[in-house]
Amino acid sequence: MTEYFRGYPIEFNGLEYIFSDTKQSTADTWESRPCGHCGKFNTEDGHDACIANLPGVINACCGHGHDKAYVQFENEKTIRGRFDE
Repeated sequence: MTEYFRGYPIEFNGLEYIFSDTKQSTADTWESRPCGHCGKFNTEDGHDACIANLPGVINACCGHGHDKAYVQFENEKTIRGRFDE
């Protein structure tokens, strides 16, 4: 089973997780890569560009085409799952 991080295949090299395509550390380089699904970079505030600044939302992740997306609302309710286009 392939694991993904921000839409990119990753692997464990025995010491840390790395991006499969570049062999670079996910911890050290993830912020410099765009979303592996839509190609957009995070906003200046660090939010997923495709869903940034949603009203009533305090935390969200688009899922990047592979991971489960989620939306956490101000009322503390959370919706999780895969949202296909």
